[in-house]
Amino acid sequence: MGRALLDTPRDVAPPADTAPVRRVSVVAVDPAAKPAPAPREPFDWRGLGARVLPPLGGVALLIAVWALATQKSASFPTPLATFDAAVKLFSDPFYSNGPNDQGIGWNILFSLQRVGLGFGLAALVGIPLGFIIGRFTLFNRMLSPLISVLKPVSPLAWLPIGLLVFKSANPAAIWTIFICSIWPMVINTAVGVQKVPEDYLNVARVLKLSEWKIATRILLPSVMPYMLTGVRLSVGTAWLVIVAAEMLTGGVGIGFWVWDEWNNLNVAHIIIAIFVIGAVGLLLEWSLLAVARRFDYS
Repeated sequence: MGRALLDTPRDVAPPADTAPVRRVSVVAVDPAAKPAPAPREPFDWRGLGARVLPPLGGVALLIAVWALATQKSASFPTPLATFDAAVKLFSDPFYSNGPNDQGIGWNILFSLQRVGLGFGLAALVGIPLGFIIGRFTLFNRMLSPLISVLKPVSPLAWLPIGLLVFKSANPAAIWTIFICSIWPMVINTAVGVQKVPEDYLNVARVLKLSEWKIATRILLPSVMPYMLTGVRLSVGTAWLVIVAAEMLTGGVGIGFWVWDEWNNLNVAHIIIAIFVIGAVGLLLEWSLLAVARRFDYS
């Protein structure tokens, strides 16, 4: 009887409230081990083609039209002849055989130097003047009519004034760049100052901030997009004007080089200069856009 109570049949299941024992395997982790690299996304060849192929197609179309138009021309060079002339020209762009015979590299550098001086002086004068016109109503009423009258004047109309005052071609060209590139900076900066919310200025009055702190802490961050737009427009105008000014004043510069090549009836070099002038202007604009992107306007 006692044996029957102690002996448990082999086919009897365990009680329902007894959960089966689960075995958990423990894996050792090496702290020095590097995580598995994330799978690389496939390269977007379609996006690259959408960005690259249309510009290449435009260039190819231009060359094709150029080649067809000059196929039977004896005076206008073909694309192949122009390319051969460019290879010879850029094989030694910095040669110097006297003041009137220098490579295209020196001419570009001299033009950029004039543009830098004239544009820099215009920025030193135009940007503060724009702040004053936008900030103070009295100066706005005084100077706005003068700017409206002088801004539409052709830049080359200022060149004789520069020659009369400075008695030299180089400062006259710099003066012409200065007077033509100052207006976009003045106007855009003044408009930016006038667009500053009045609440900001009211807070400055309550805090009794000085005019210098108002200009540097409140106005400048808000005006920066307008100011950089004016700077970009001004440098483009300055680069356009320098070519025409150098054609009239002579000396060393890309404008004088173009005119000298025309006197030598070297049309291939003139075409090369057109592409070079456009490329340099594009690089200047890209540089200013890169500078503008580095500023936080918020």
